[in-house]
Amino acid sequence: MEQAMSTKQDGEPNPLDSTGLCLLALDGGGVRGLSSLYILKSIMDRLNHERKKNSLPSVKPCEVFDLIGGTSTGGLIAIMLGRLEMDVDECIAAYTALAADVFGEKLSRFPVNIRGGVKPRFDSARLESAIKKVVTQKGVSETDLLNDGKERGCRTFVCTIDRDTKDMVRLRSYSLPDWPDIPATICQAGLATSAATTFFDPVSIDDRTFADGGLGANNPVDEVEGEASNIWGSDEKDLKELVKCFISIGTGNPGKKAFEDGMIKFLSATVVQIATETEATEKRFIERWAKHFDKNRYFRFNVDQGLQDIGLDEFKKKGPIKAATEGYLTHVAQRHRVRDCIQNLRLKQNKTETSFGAVVDEYTIRTIRQQSAARHRTWIVPFERNPRFTGREPQLAEIEGKLFTRNHIAKIAITGLGGVGKTQLVLELLYRMKDKHKHCLIIWIPATNGESLHQAYRDVARQLRIPGCEEEKADVKTLVQGHLSRDDAGQWLVVFDNADDIDMWIAKAGSKQESEEGSRGLVEYLPSSGQGSIIFTTRDRKTAAKLARQNVVEIPEMGEEAATQLLQKCLINPDLVNNRHDTAVLLAELTYLPLAIAQAAAYINENGITLGCYLSLLAEQEEEVIALLSEEFEDDGRYRNVKNPVATTWLISFEQIQQSNPLAAEYLSFMSCVDPKDIPQSLLPQGSSRKEETDAIGTLNAYSFVSRRPADPVLDLHRLVHLATRNWLRKERKLAQWTERVIMRLQEVFPDDNHKNRRVWRRYLPHARYALQADLVDKDWTCRMDLILRYGLCLYQDGQWDEAEVAIMQVLEMRKRVLGLDHPSTLTSMANLASTYWNQGRWNEAEKLQMQVIETRKMVLGAENPSTLTSMSNLASTYRTQGRWDEAEKLGVQVMEIMKAVLGAEHPHTLTSMASLASTYWNQGQWNEAETLYMQVLETSKTVLGAEHPFTLTSMSNLASTYQRQGRWNEAEKLHVQVIETSKTVLGAEHPDTLTSMGNLALIYSSQGQWNEAEKLGVQMMKIRKAVLGAEHPNTLTSMSNLASTYWNQGRWNEAEKLHVQVIEIRKTVFGAEHPNTLTSMSNLASTYRNQGRWDEAEKLGVQVMEIMKAVLGAEHPHTLTSMANLAVTYCSQGRWNEAEKLGVQVMDIRKAVLGAKHPDTLASMASLAYTWKSQRRLPDALALLEACCQLCYEVLGPDHPDTRGSFHALGQWRDQHNLLLNKNLPPSNSQNV
Repeated sequence: MEQAMSTKQDGEPNPLDSTGLCLLALDGGGVRGLSSLYILKSIMDRLNHERKKNSLPSVKPCEVFDLIGGTSTGGLIAIMLGRLEMDVDECIAAYTALAADVFGEKLSRFPVNIRGGVKPRFDSARLESAIKKVVTQKGVSETDLLNDGKERGCRTFVCTIDRDTKDMVRLRSYSLPDWPDIPATICQAGLATSAATTFFDPVSIDDRTFADGGLGANNPVDEVEGEASNIWGSDEKDLKELVKCFISIGTGNPGKKAFEDGMIKFLSATVVQIATETEATEKRFIERWAKHFDKNRYFRFNVDQGLQDIGLDEFKKKGPIKAATEGYLTHVAQRHRVRDCIQNLRLKQNKTETSFGAVVDEYTIRTIRQQSAARHRTWIVPFERNPRFTGREPQLAEIEGKLFTRNHIAKIAITGLGGVGKTQLVLELLYRMKDKHKHCLIIWIPATNGESLHQAYRDVARQLRIPGCEEEKADVKTLVQGHLSRDDAGQWLVVFDNADDIDMWIAKAGSKQESEEGSRGLVEYLPSSGQGSIIFTTRDRKTAAKLARQNVVEIPEMGEEAATQLLQKCLINPDLVNNRHDTAVLLAELTYLPLAIAQAAAYINENGITLGCYLSLLAEQEEEVIALLSEEFEDDGRYRNVKNPVATTWLISFEQIQQSNPLAAEYLSFMSCVDPKDIPQSLLPQGSSRKEETDAIGTLNAYSFVSRRPADPVLDLHRLVHLATRNWLRKERKLAQWTERVIMRLQEVFPDDNHKNRRVWRRYLPHARYALQADLVDKDWTCRMDLILRYGLCLYQDGQWDEAEVAIMQVLEMRKRVLGLDHPSTLTSMANLASTYWNQGRWNEAEKLQMQVIETRKMVLGAENPSTLTSMSNLASTYRTQGRWDEAEKLGVQVMEIMKAVLGAEHPHTLTSMASLASTYWNQGQWNEAETLYMQVLETSKTVLGAEHPFTLTSMSNLASTYQRQGRWNEAEKLHVQVIETSKTVLGAEHPDTLTSMGNLALIYSSQGQWNEAEKLGVQMMKIRKAVLGAEHPNTLTSMSNLASTYWNQGRWNEAEKLHVQVIEIRKTVFGAEHPNTLTSMSNLASTYRNQGRWDEAEKLGVQVMEIMKAVLGAEHPHTLTSMANLAVTYCSQGRWNEAEKLGVQVMDIRKAVLGAKHPDTLASMASLAYTWKSQRRLPDALALLEACCQLCYEVLGPDHPDTRGSFHALGQWRDQHNLLLNKNLPPSNSQNV
């Protein structure tokens, strides 16, 4: 919308704004008068809303308008609003009731009698009764005169026709010196203006007869003008100069067809003439009042569609009348007109006295004198001050400090992202300068393009009355330059807004600018004076530096506080920002960009929605968000020919970059197809030289589209620019093409899943994720599939198994479609997916898929193929994890034997199978067998692969872990230290295998009670893993869990609890609440609660873990049995021996059946149950069970194992206690601890 012209002259308010005439003319139209009332209600409601915001009371029409005039229906409404001083809602209710009373029953369907005379179709007595009812309900006597001699702020008149003279007569609520006063009562005036021919009888007043005024002035706008001239005008004074706001309201356009109830031709033609006369009057009137119409001082409102089929008497059609009126008012054109009308009316403060013409004359004389005396304070700025301007005080102070330097011209450039508020900031600065520097000439020149700039120069030259400016071939730029460069020009400040095109300013050889301006760019036309200053606003920092050298002020994004204030100022309902969460999230989504905030507020205002609702729209699909951000909206502080929406505001910048630096445009297009944050420069397409690449990135940075990191070669693309660029590419039909280019580039640079590449792939992962999610390229495209495969495997290595599953599944489905189910590559993908399931704890699904891979590979490749054997080895690992150790052992032996026969005993695959079988022995508690096999693998690996090969080091680590379980801690420690030192040298201190060895050594320290050493190593390893693998990587979580266990052993239970809780929350998020690792963490936390004496919490958590493990893993899984054993310990701690015994017996029996009587876990169950029996005073039973346990420990673990020694030591103590009790014949005590 074009801004309303300021009527302020040099700071003095124009009396027209506060005291100027406000006139209201109301058309006739029968029951359609309701439409005019609905229109007036909309105006008054919005006016009072604005007043409420300024803490002002509501007003009625009679308190706003100085004169209300109406005809017929409009006359009745004028009387109700003006003379009876009703508000609009009262008037609607009264008029609706009146219409129902009057038009409810017809006297006759025919407008003529048998003699050809006109006869009324409705009962005039009913009309009179209805009018009297309205009058008396307002507390006024039905005999009160329309003009009762009282002076009121609002004058009212109605139009009627003298039946004898055919002259138009105005019945007034006031007296005029030169006009006769007809003593009509209020009721008579209402009847006289409503006595429509063929509808009602004429009315007699004081020996004169009157009929409906609609025959002469159905649109009474001319009558209102004439009456106002009689009251306030004079022969010397044109009424137009006194009118602040003139509103004419119609009753809807009824079309030009005759009524349908069979009137005779003459009457039909007459009625049609009456119905259409209102629009003809409007057209003539606007021609005379064109200036007021253009300046938003005259308004005509009249529903144009929807009322054509509603007759003057169809009172039952209130609903259609209201619907048609609302439809008219919600049309964008009428919304703008109503808004302009409100802006006009809200300034009205005082009643307009009849002497107002003299007041205006005095003001005009004063302003002419002031303008003549203050020529140097000329103000040539096209915008009014922005009342919503917020913040930016540091930038304003900085710019102001650079203005008006002595002896030479000051040139300053303001730069920043499009939409950041450069124009508004400078506009605020100008208004402040205007107040501080009274004699400063301030000029605003839009430099968006050559045409707008030239037109602005011409306008400036005219306003400054520079001689020669009106000549046809005048060089206005040279004229303005010469005028401002004169010594007597005084102080001046010129703003060139949107100086983005450097080619306009500095002409290059052969450029369009050179051909148009000779060899001169616009910089050659800049004035030069020691008293002058020039400000440029530009989106391009490079242009800023060329125009203003070092005097460049960058406008950053708004802070959250200032952005909140701006949003509040833009909203109709400022209380919406009281929802602090939605406000903060919305502003962050809009990147605190003022233009985006203003656009969002406009949409929220127009649709009456909440901030949360707008946020939900921003969360829709990209196309929906772009549509939302492409919504046009009115912004008074921006040019009418410039696109306001965020999604389109940068289009001109994109085009400029395309022309000036094609590689920069390519980079922008490329970056819009990857994630906008942390874009490695190595990912961008290579230019022809480093300089070209640097210039391209510099161009994007100069436009504030991208930002650099000081010590990191990565770029951040502004999030909304990212969205806008994608919109631009989509419109140019290039988005799919650029997505393909990005995927091809990523496929070139994305590394494999070797640990050494971890830092590289982590830089590229979010960008691959973004590009691959775009549904714009062929899903089976080989390049895309290759990228997805590497992307998925790297996610797998990072422990992001859920995402890895999706990627690996996509590759698998594509290979099934393209290569077939039996192709080796397809089977590899199936094996990868099975491994992913395994890591997710979905062991049954992993088993099923591994079985399928084995069967297919046997059929396609053969039973002894290395790939088949690898699949079998993987299945054995799954069995082992499921606690199905016998099956794991059987399959592991089978694989090992076949590999020895096929590949040889020293082949790496054979050695891997042997190590896998050793792990099965290890889990079965067959540590001697595991040791033998691990030793064999280690020696062969040293010979075949070398002592420092990673596989050799892994074998040493496995052997050391076996020593640990055997209680040979010194040997285990020595071997782990050796592995760590070699791994650091060969693999690096941060390699996952090195860190695993460090973790194993920390466990050795814990086993030996060296908890300080264990803690130190655990903290070191946790920090490295967080830095290298990330805080949520499975290995990092294992380190945290182990460190928590160390704290537990040290009795630092609060610290242990805190770390366990942290691990549980992350594992729930990353793995899920039912993953075995999550359940293990929960079990550890339950143990911590138990040691803290928080037995109820320990029990509750222990039961929860046990039940989930039964459901997920099965009742006989080793993990489930461990959780049952832990719960039994909790019962023991609570002294609930019977429950502990029941659970302990159950665990021991299942372990014997599933793991075997000699498994270490079974032996632990026996010792625990023996302690329970002892506590129950069943010492003989406890001794017998512990003796059996000791015998098996000696046999299985060996005499030197710590568990063996501990068991025998307890057995000795128990025997002594038993003998003592036998000798004393005393009952056993339950206070002895093992």
